[in-house]
Amino acid sequence: MAANEDHYVLPRPDFDKPVKILIVVAPYYKDIADQLVAGAKAEIEAAGGSWELAEMPGALEVPTAIGLADRCSNFDGYVALGCVIRGETTHYETVCNDSSRALQLLGLQGLCIGNGILTVETRAQAEVRAEVAGQNKGGGAAAAALHLIALARKWAAERKGIGFKPQGQELLMAGDTDGSKTA
Repeated sequence: MAANEDHYVLPRPDFDKPVKILIVVAPYYKDIADQLVAGAKAEIEAAGGSWELAEMPGALEVPTAIGLADRCSNFDGYVALGCVIRGETTHYETVCNDSSRALQLLGLQGLCIGNGILTVETRAQAEVRAEVAGQNKGGGAAAAALHLIALARKWAAERKGIGFKPQGQELLMAGDTDGSKTA
C-alpha cells in the first residue's frame, strides 16, 4: 500500500475479560524490530491487554516459537514480528514463503495470530512500514490478533451443540438412548 493512501481501520475490539498476547520477534534488523514491537505493545495496551515478548534468531523460527507457546502456555493470541529484506540469493523467497505459510497453518488450526513479518525489497521500505508514527505494521499485526481473539471469544460463547461433538464425547450407536452401547 502506498504511504499516501487512506485506508479503513476497524474499530478496536472491546474485551470483558483481559487479553494476554505473546509477541514473538526476530530482531535481525534490530532498529526495525524495535519499532514493530513498540507499535504492537501500544496497540495491545490500548485494548487493555497484557503482553510478553520472546525473541527468535530469525523469521523462520517465529512460527515454531508460537506453536510451542500454544502447546506449553496460556496465551490468547500471538503477534509475529520481524523483517526480511531481499538479498542476492533465493533465501529471501524461502524465508518469506515458509514463515508466512507456517503462520497461516497455525492460524487455520485456531490460533489467533497477527502477522507483522515485513517482506520488503529495501531497508527504506522496511523503515517506513515499521515506524510507529508511519505505517505502524507492528500495531496493525497486534490489531489483527486482537480482532481474531474477539471473534474466537464471541463464537466460543455462541455454541449451540450443532455439528461435530467436542473431543472426549463418545459416539452413540444407532438406537442407543442411554449411552450403554458405543461405536
